[in-house]
Amino acid sequence: MPKPPTELPDHQVTPNPKLEKRTRRQFSTEYKLRILAEADACRHGELGELLRREKLYSSQLTTWRKELAENGVEKLHKTAPGPTPSKTPEQKRIDALERENARLQQRLSTAEDCLSLQKKALSMLDRMNNGNEP
Repeated sequence: MPKPPTELPDHQVTPNPKLEKRTRRQFSTEYKLRILAEADACRHGELGELLRREKLYSSQLTTWRKELAENGVEKLHKTAPGPTPSKTPEQKRIDALERENARLQQRLSTAEDCLSLQKKALSMLDRMNNGNEP
């Protein structure tokens, strides 16, 4: 005699939507200025505590200080994540067009060489046919 089926409770977990897609943190200009002021006011050994409390890296402070020194407060709010591209889209397009131009020049040169070779072969055949006729 088979066992009766056991009823299992429904253990479905609903995930937290905030944790489904993580995004980069974005810091306001006021926050960056406040943290930089706090970091500057820190005594020896207190900076690490500030960074841990705010969950920041020292490189972020360095970047923020550099941006503030170079361009002032307006640059602080325009920080884009990731490395800055080495070339603008226009420069990339120019490079691609130059590569395509070089490739087409090579094909043209090859085609011209083939035509020249065909002309020489045709000229030789004409000479051979004209030399055989009385």
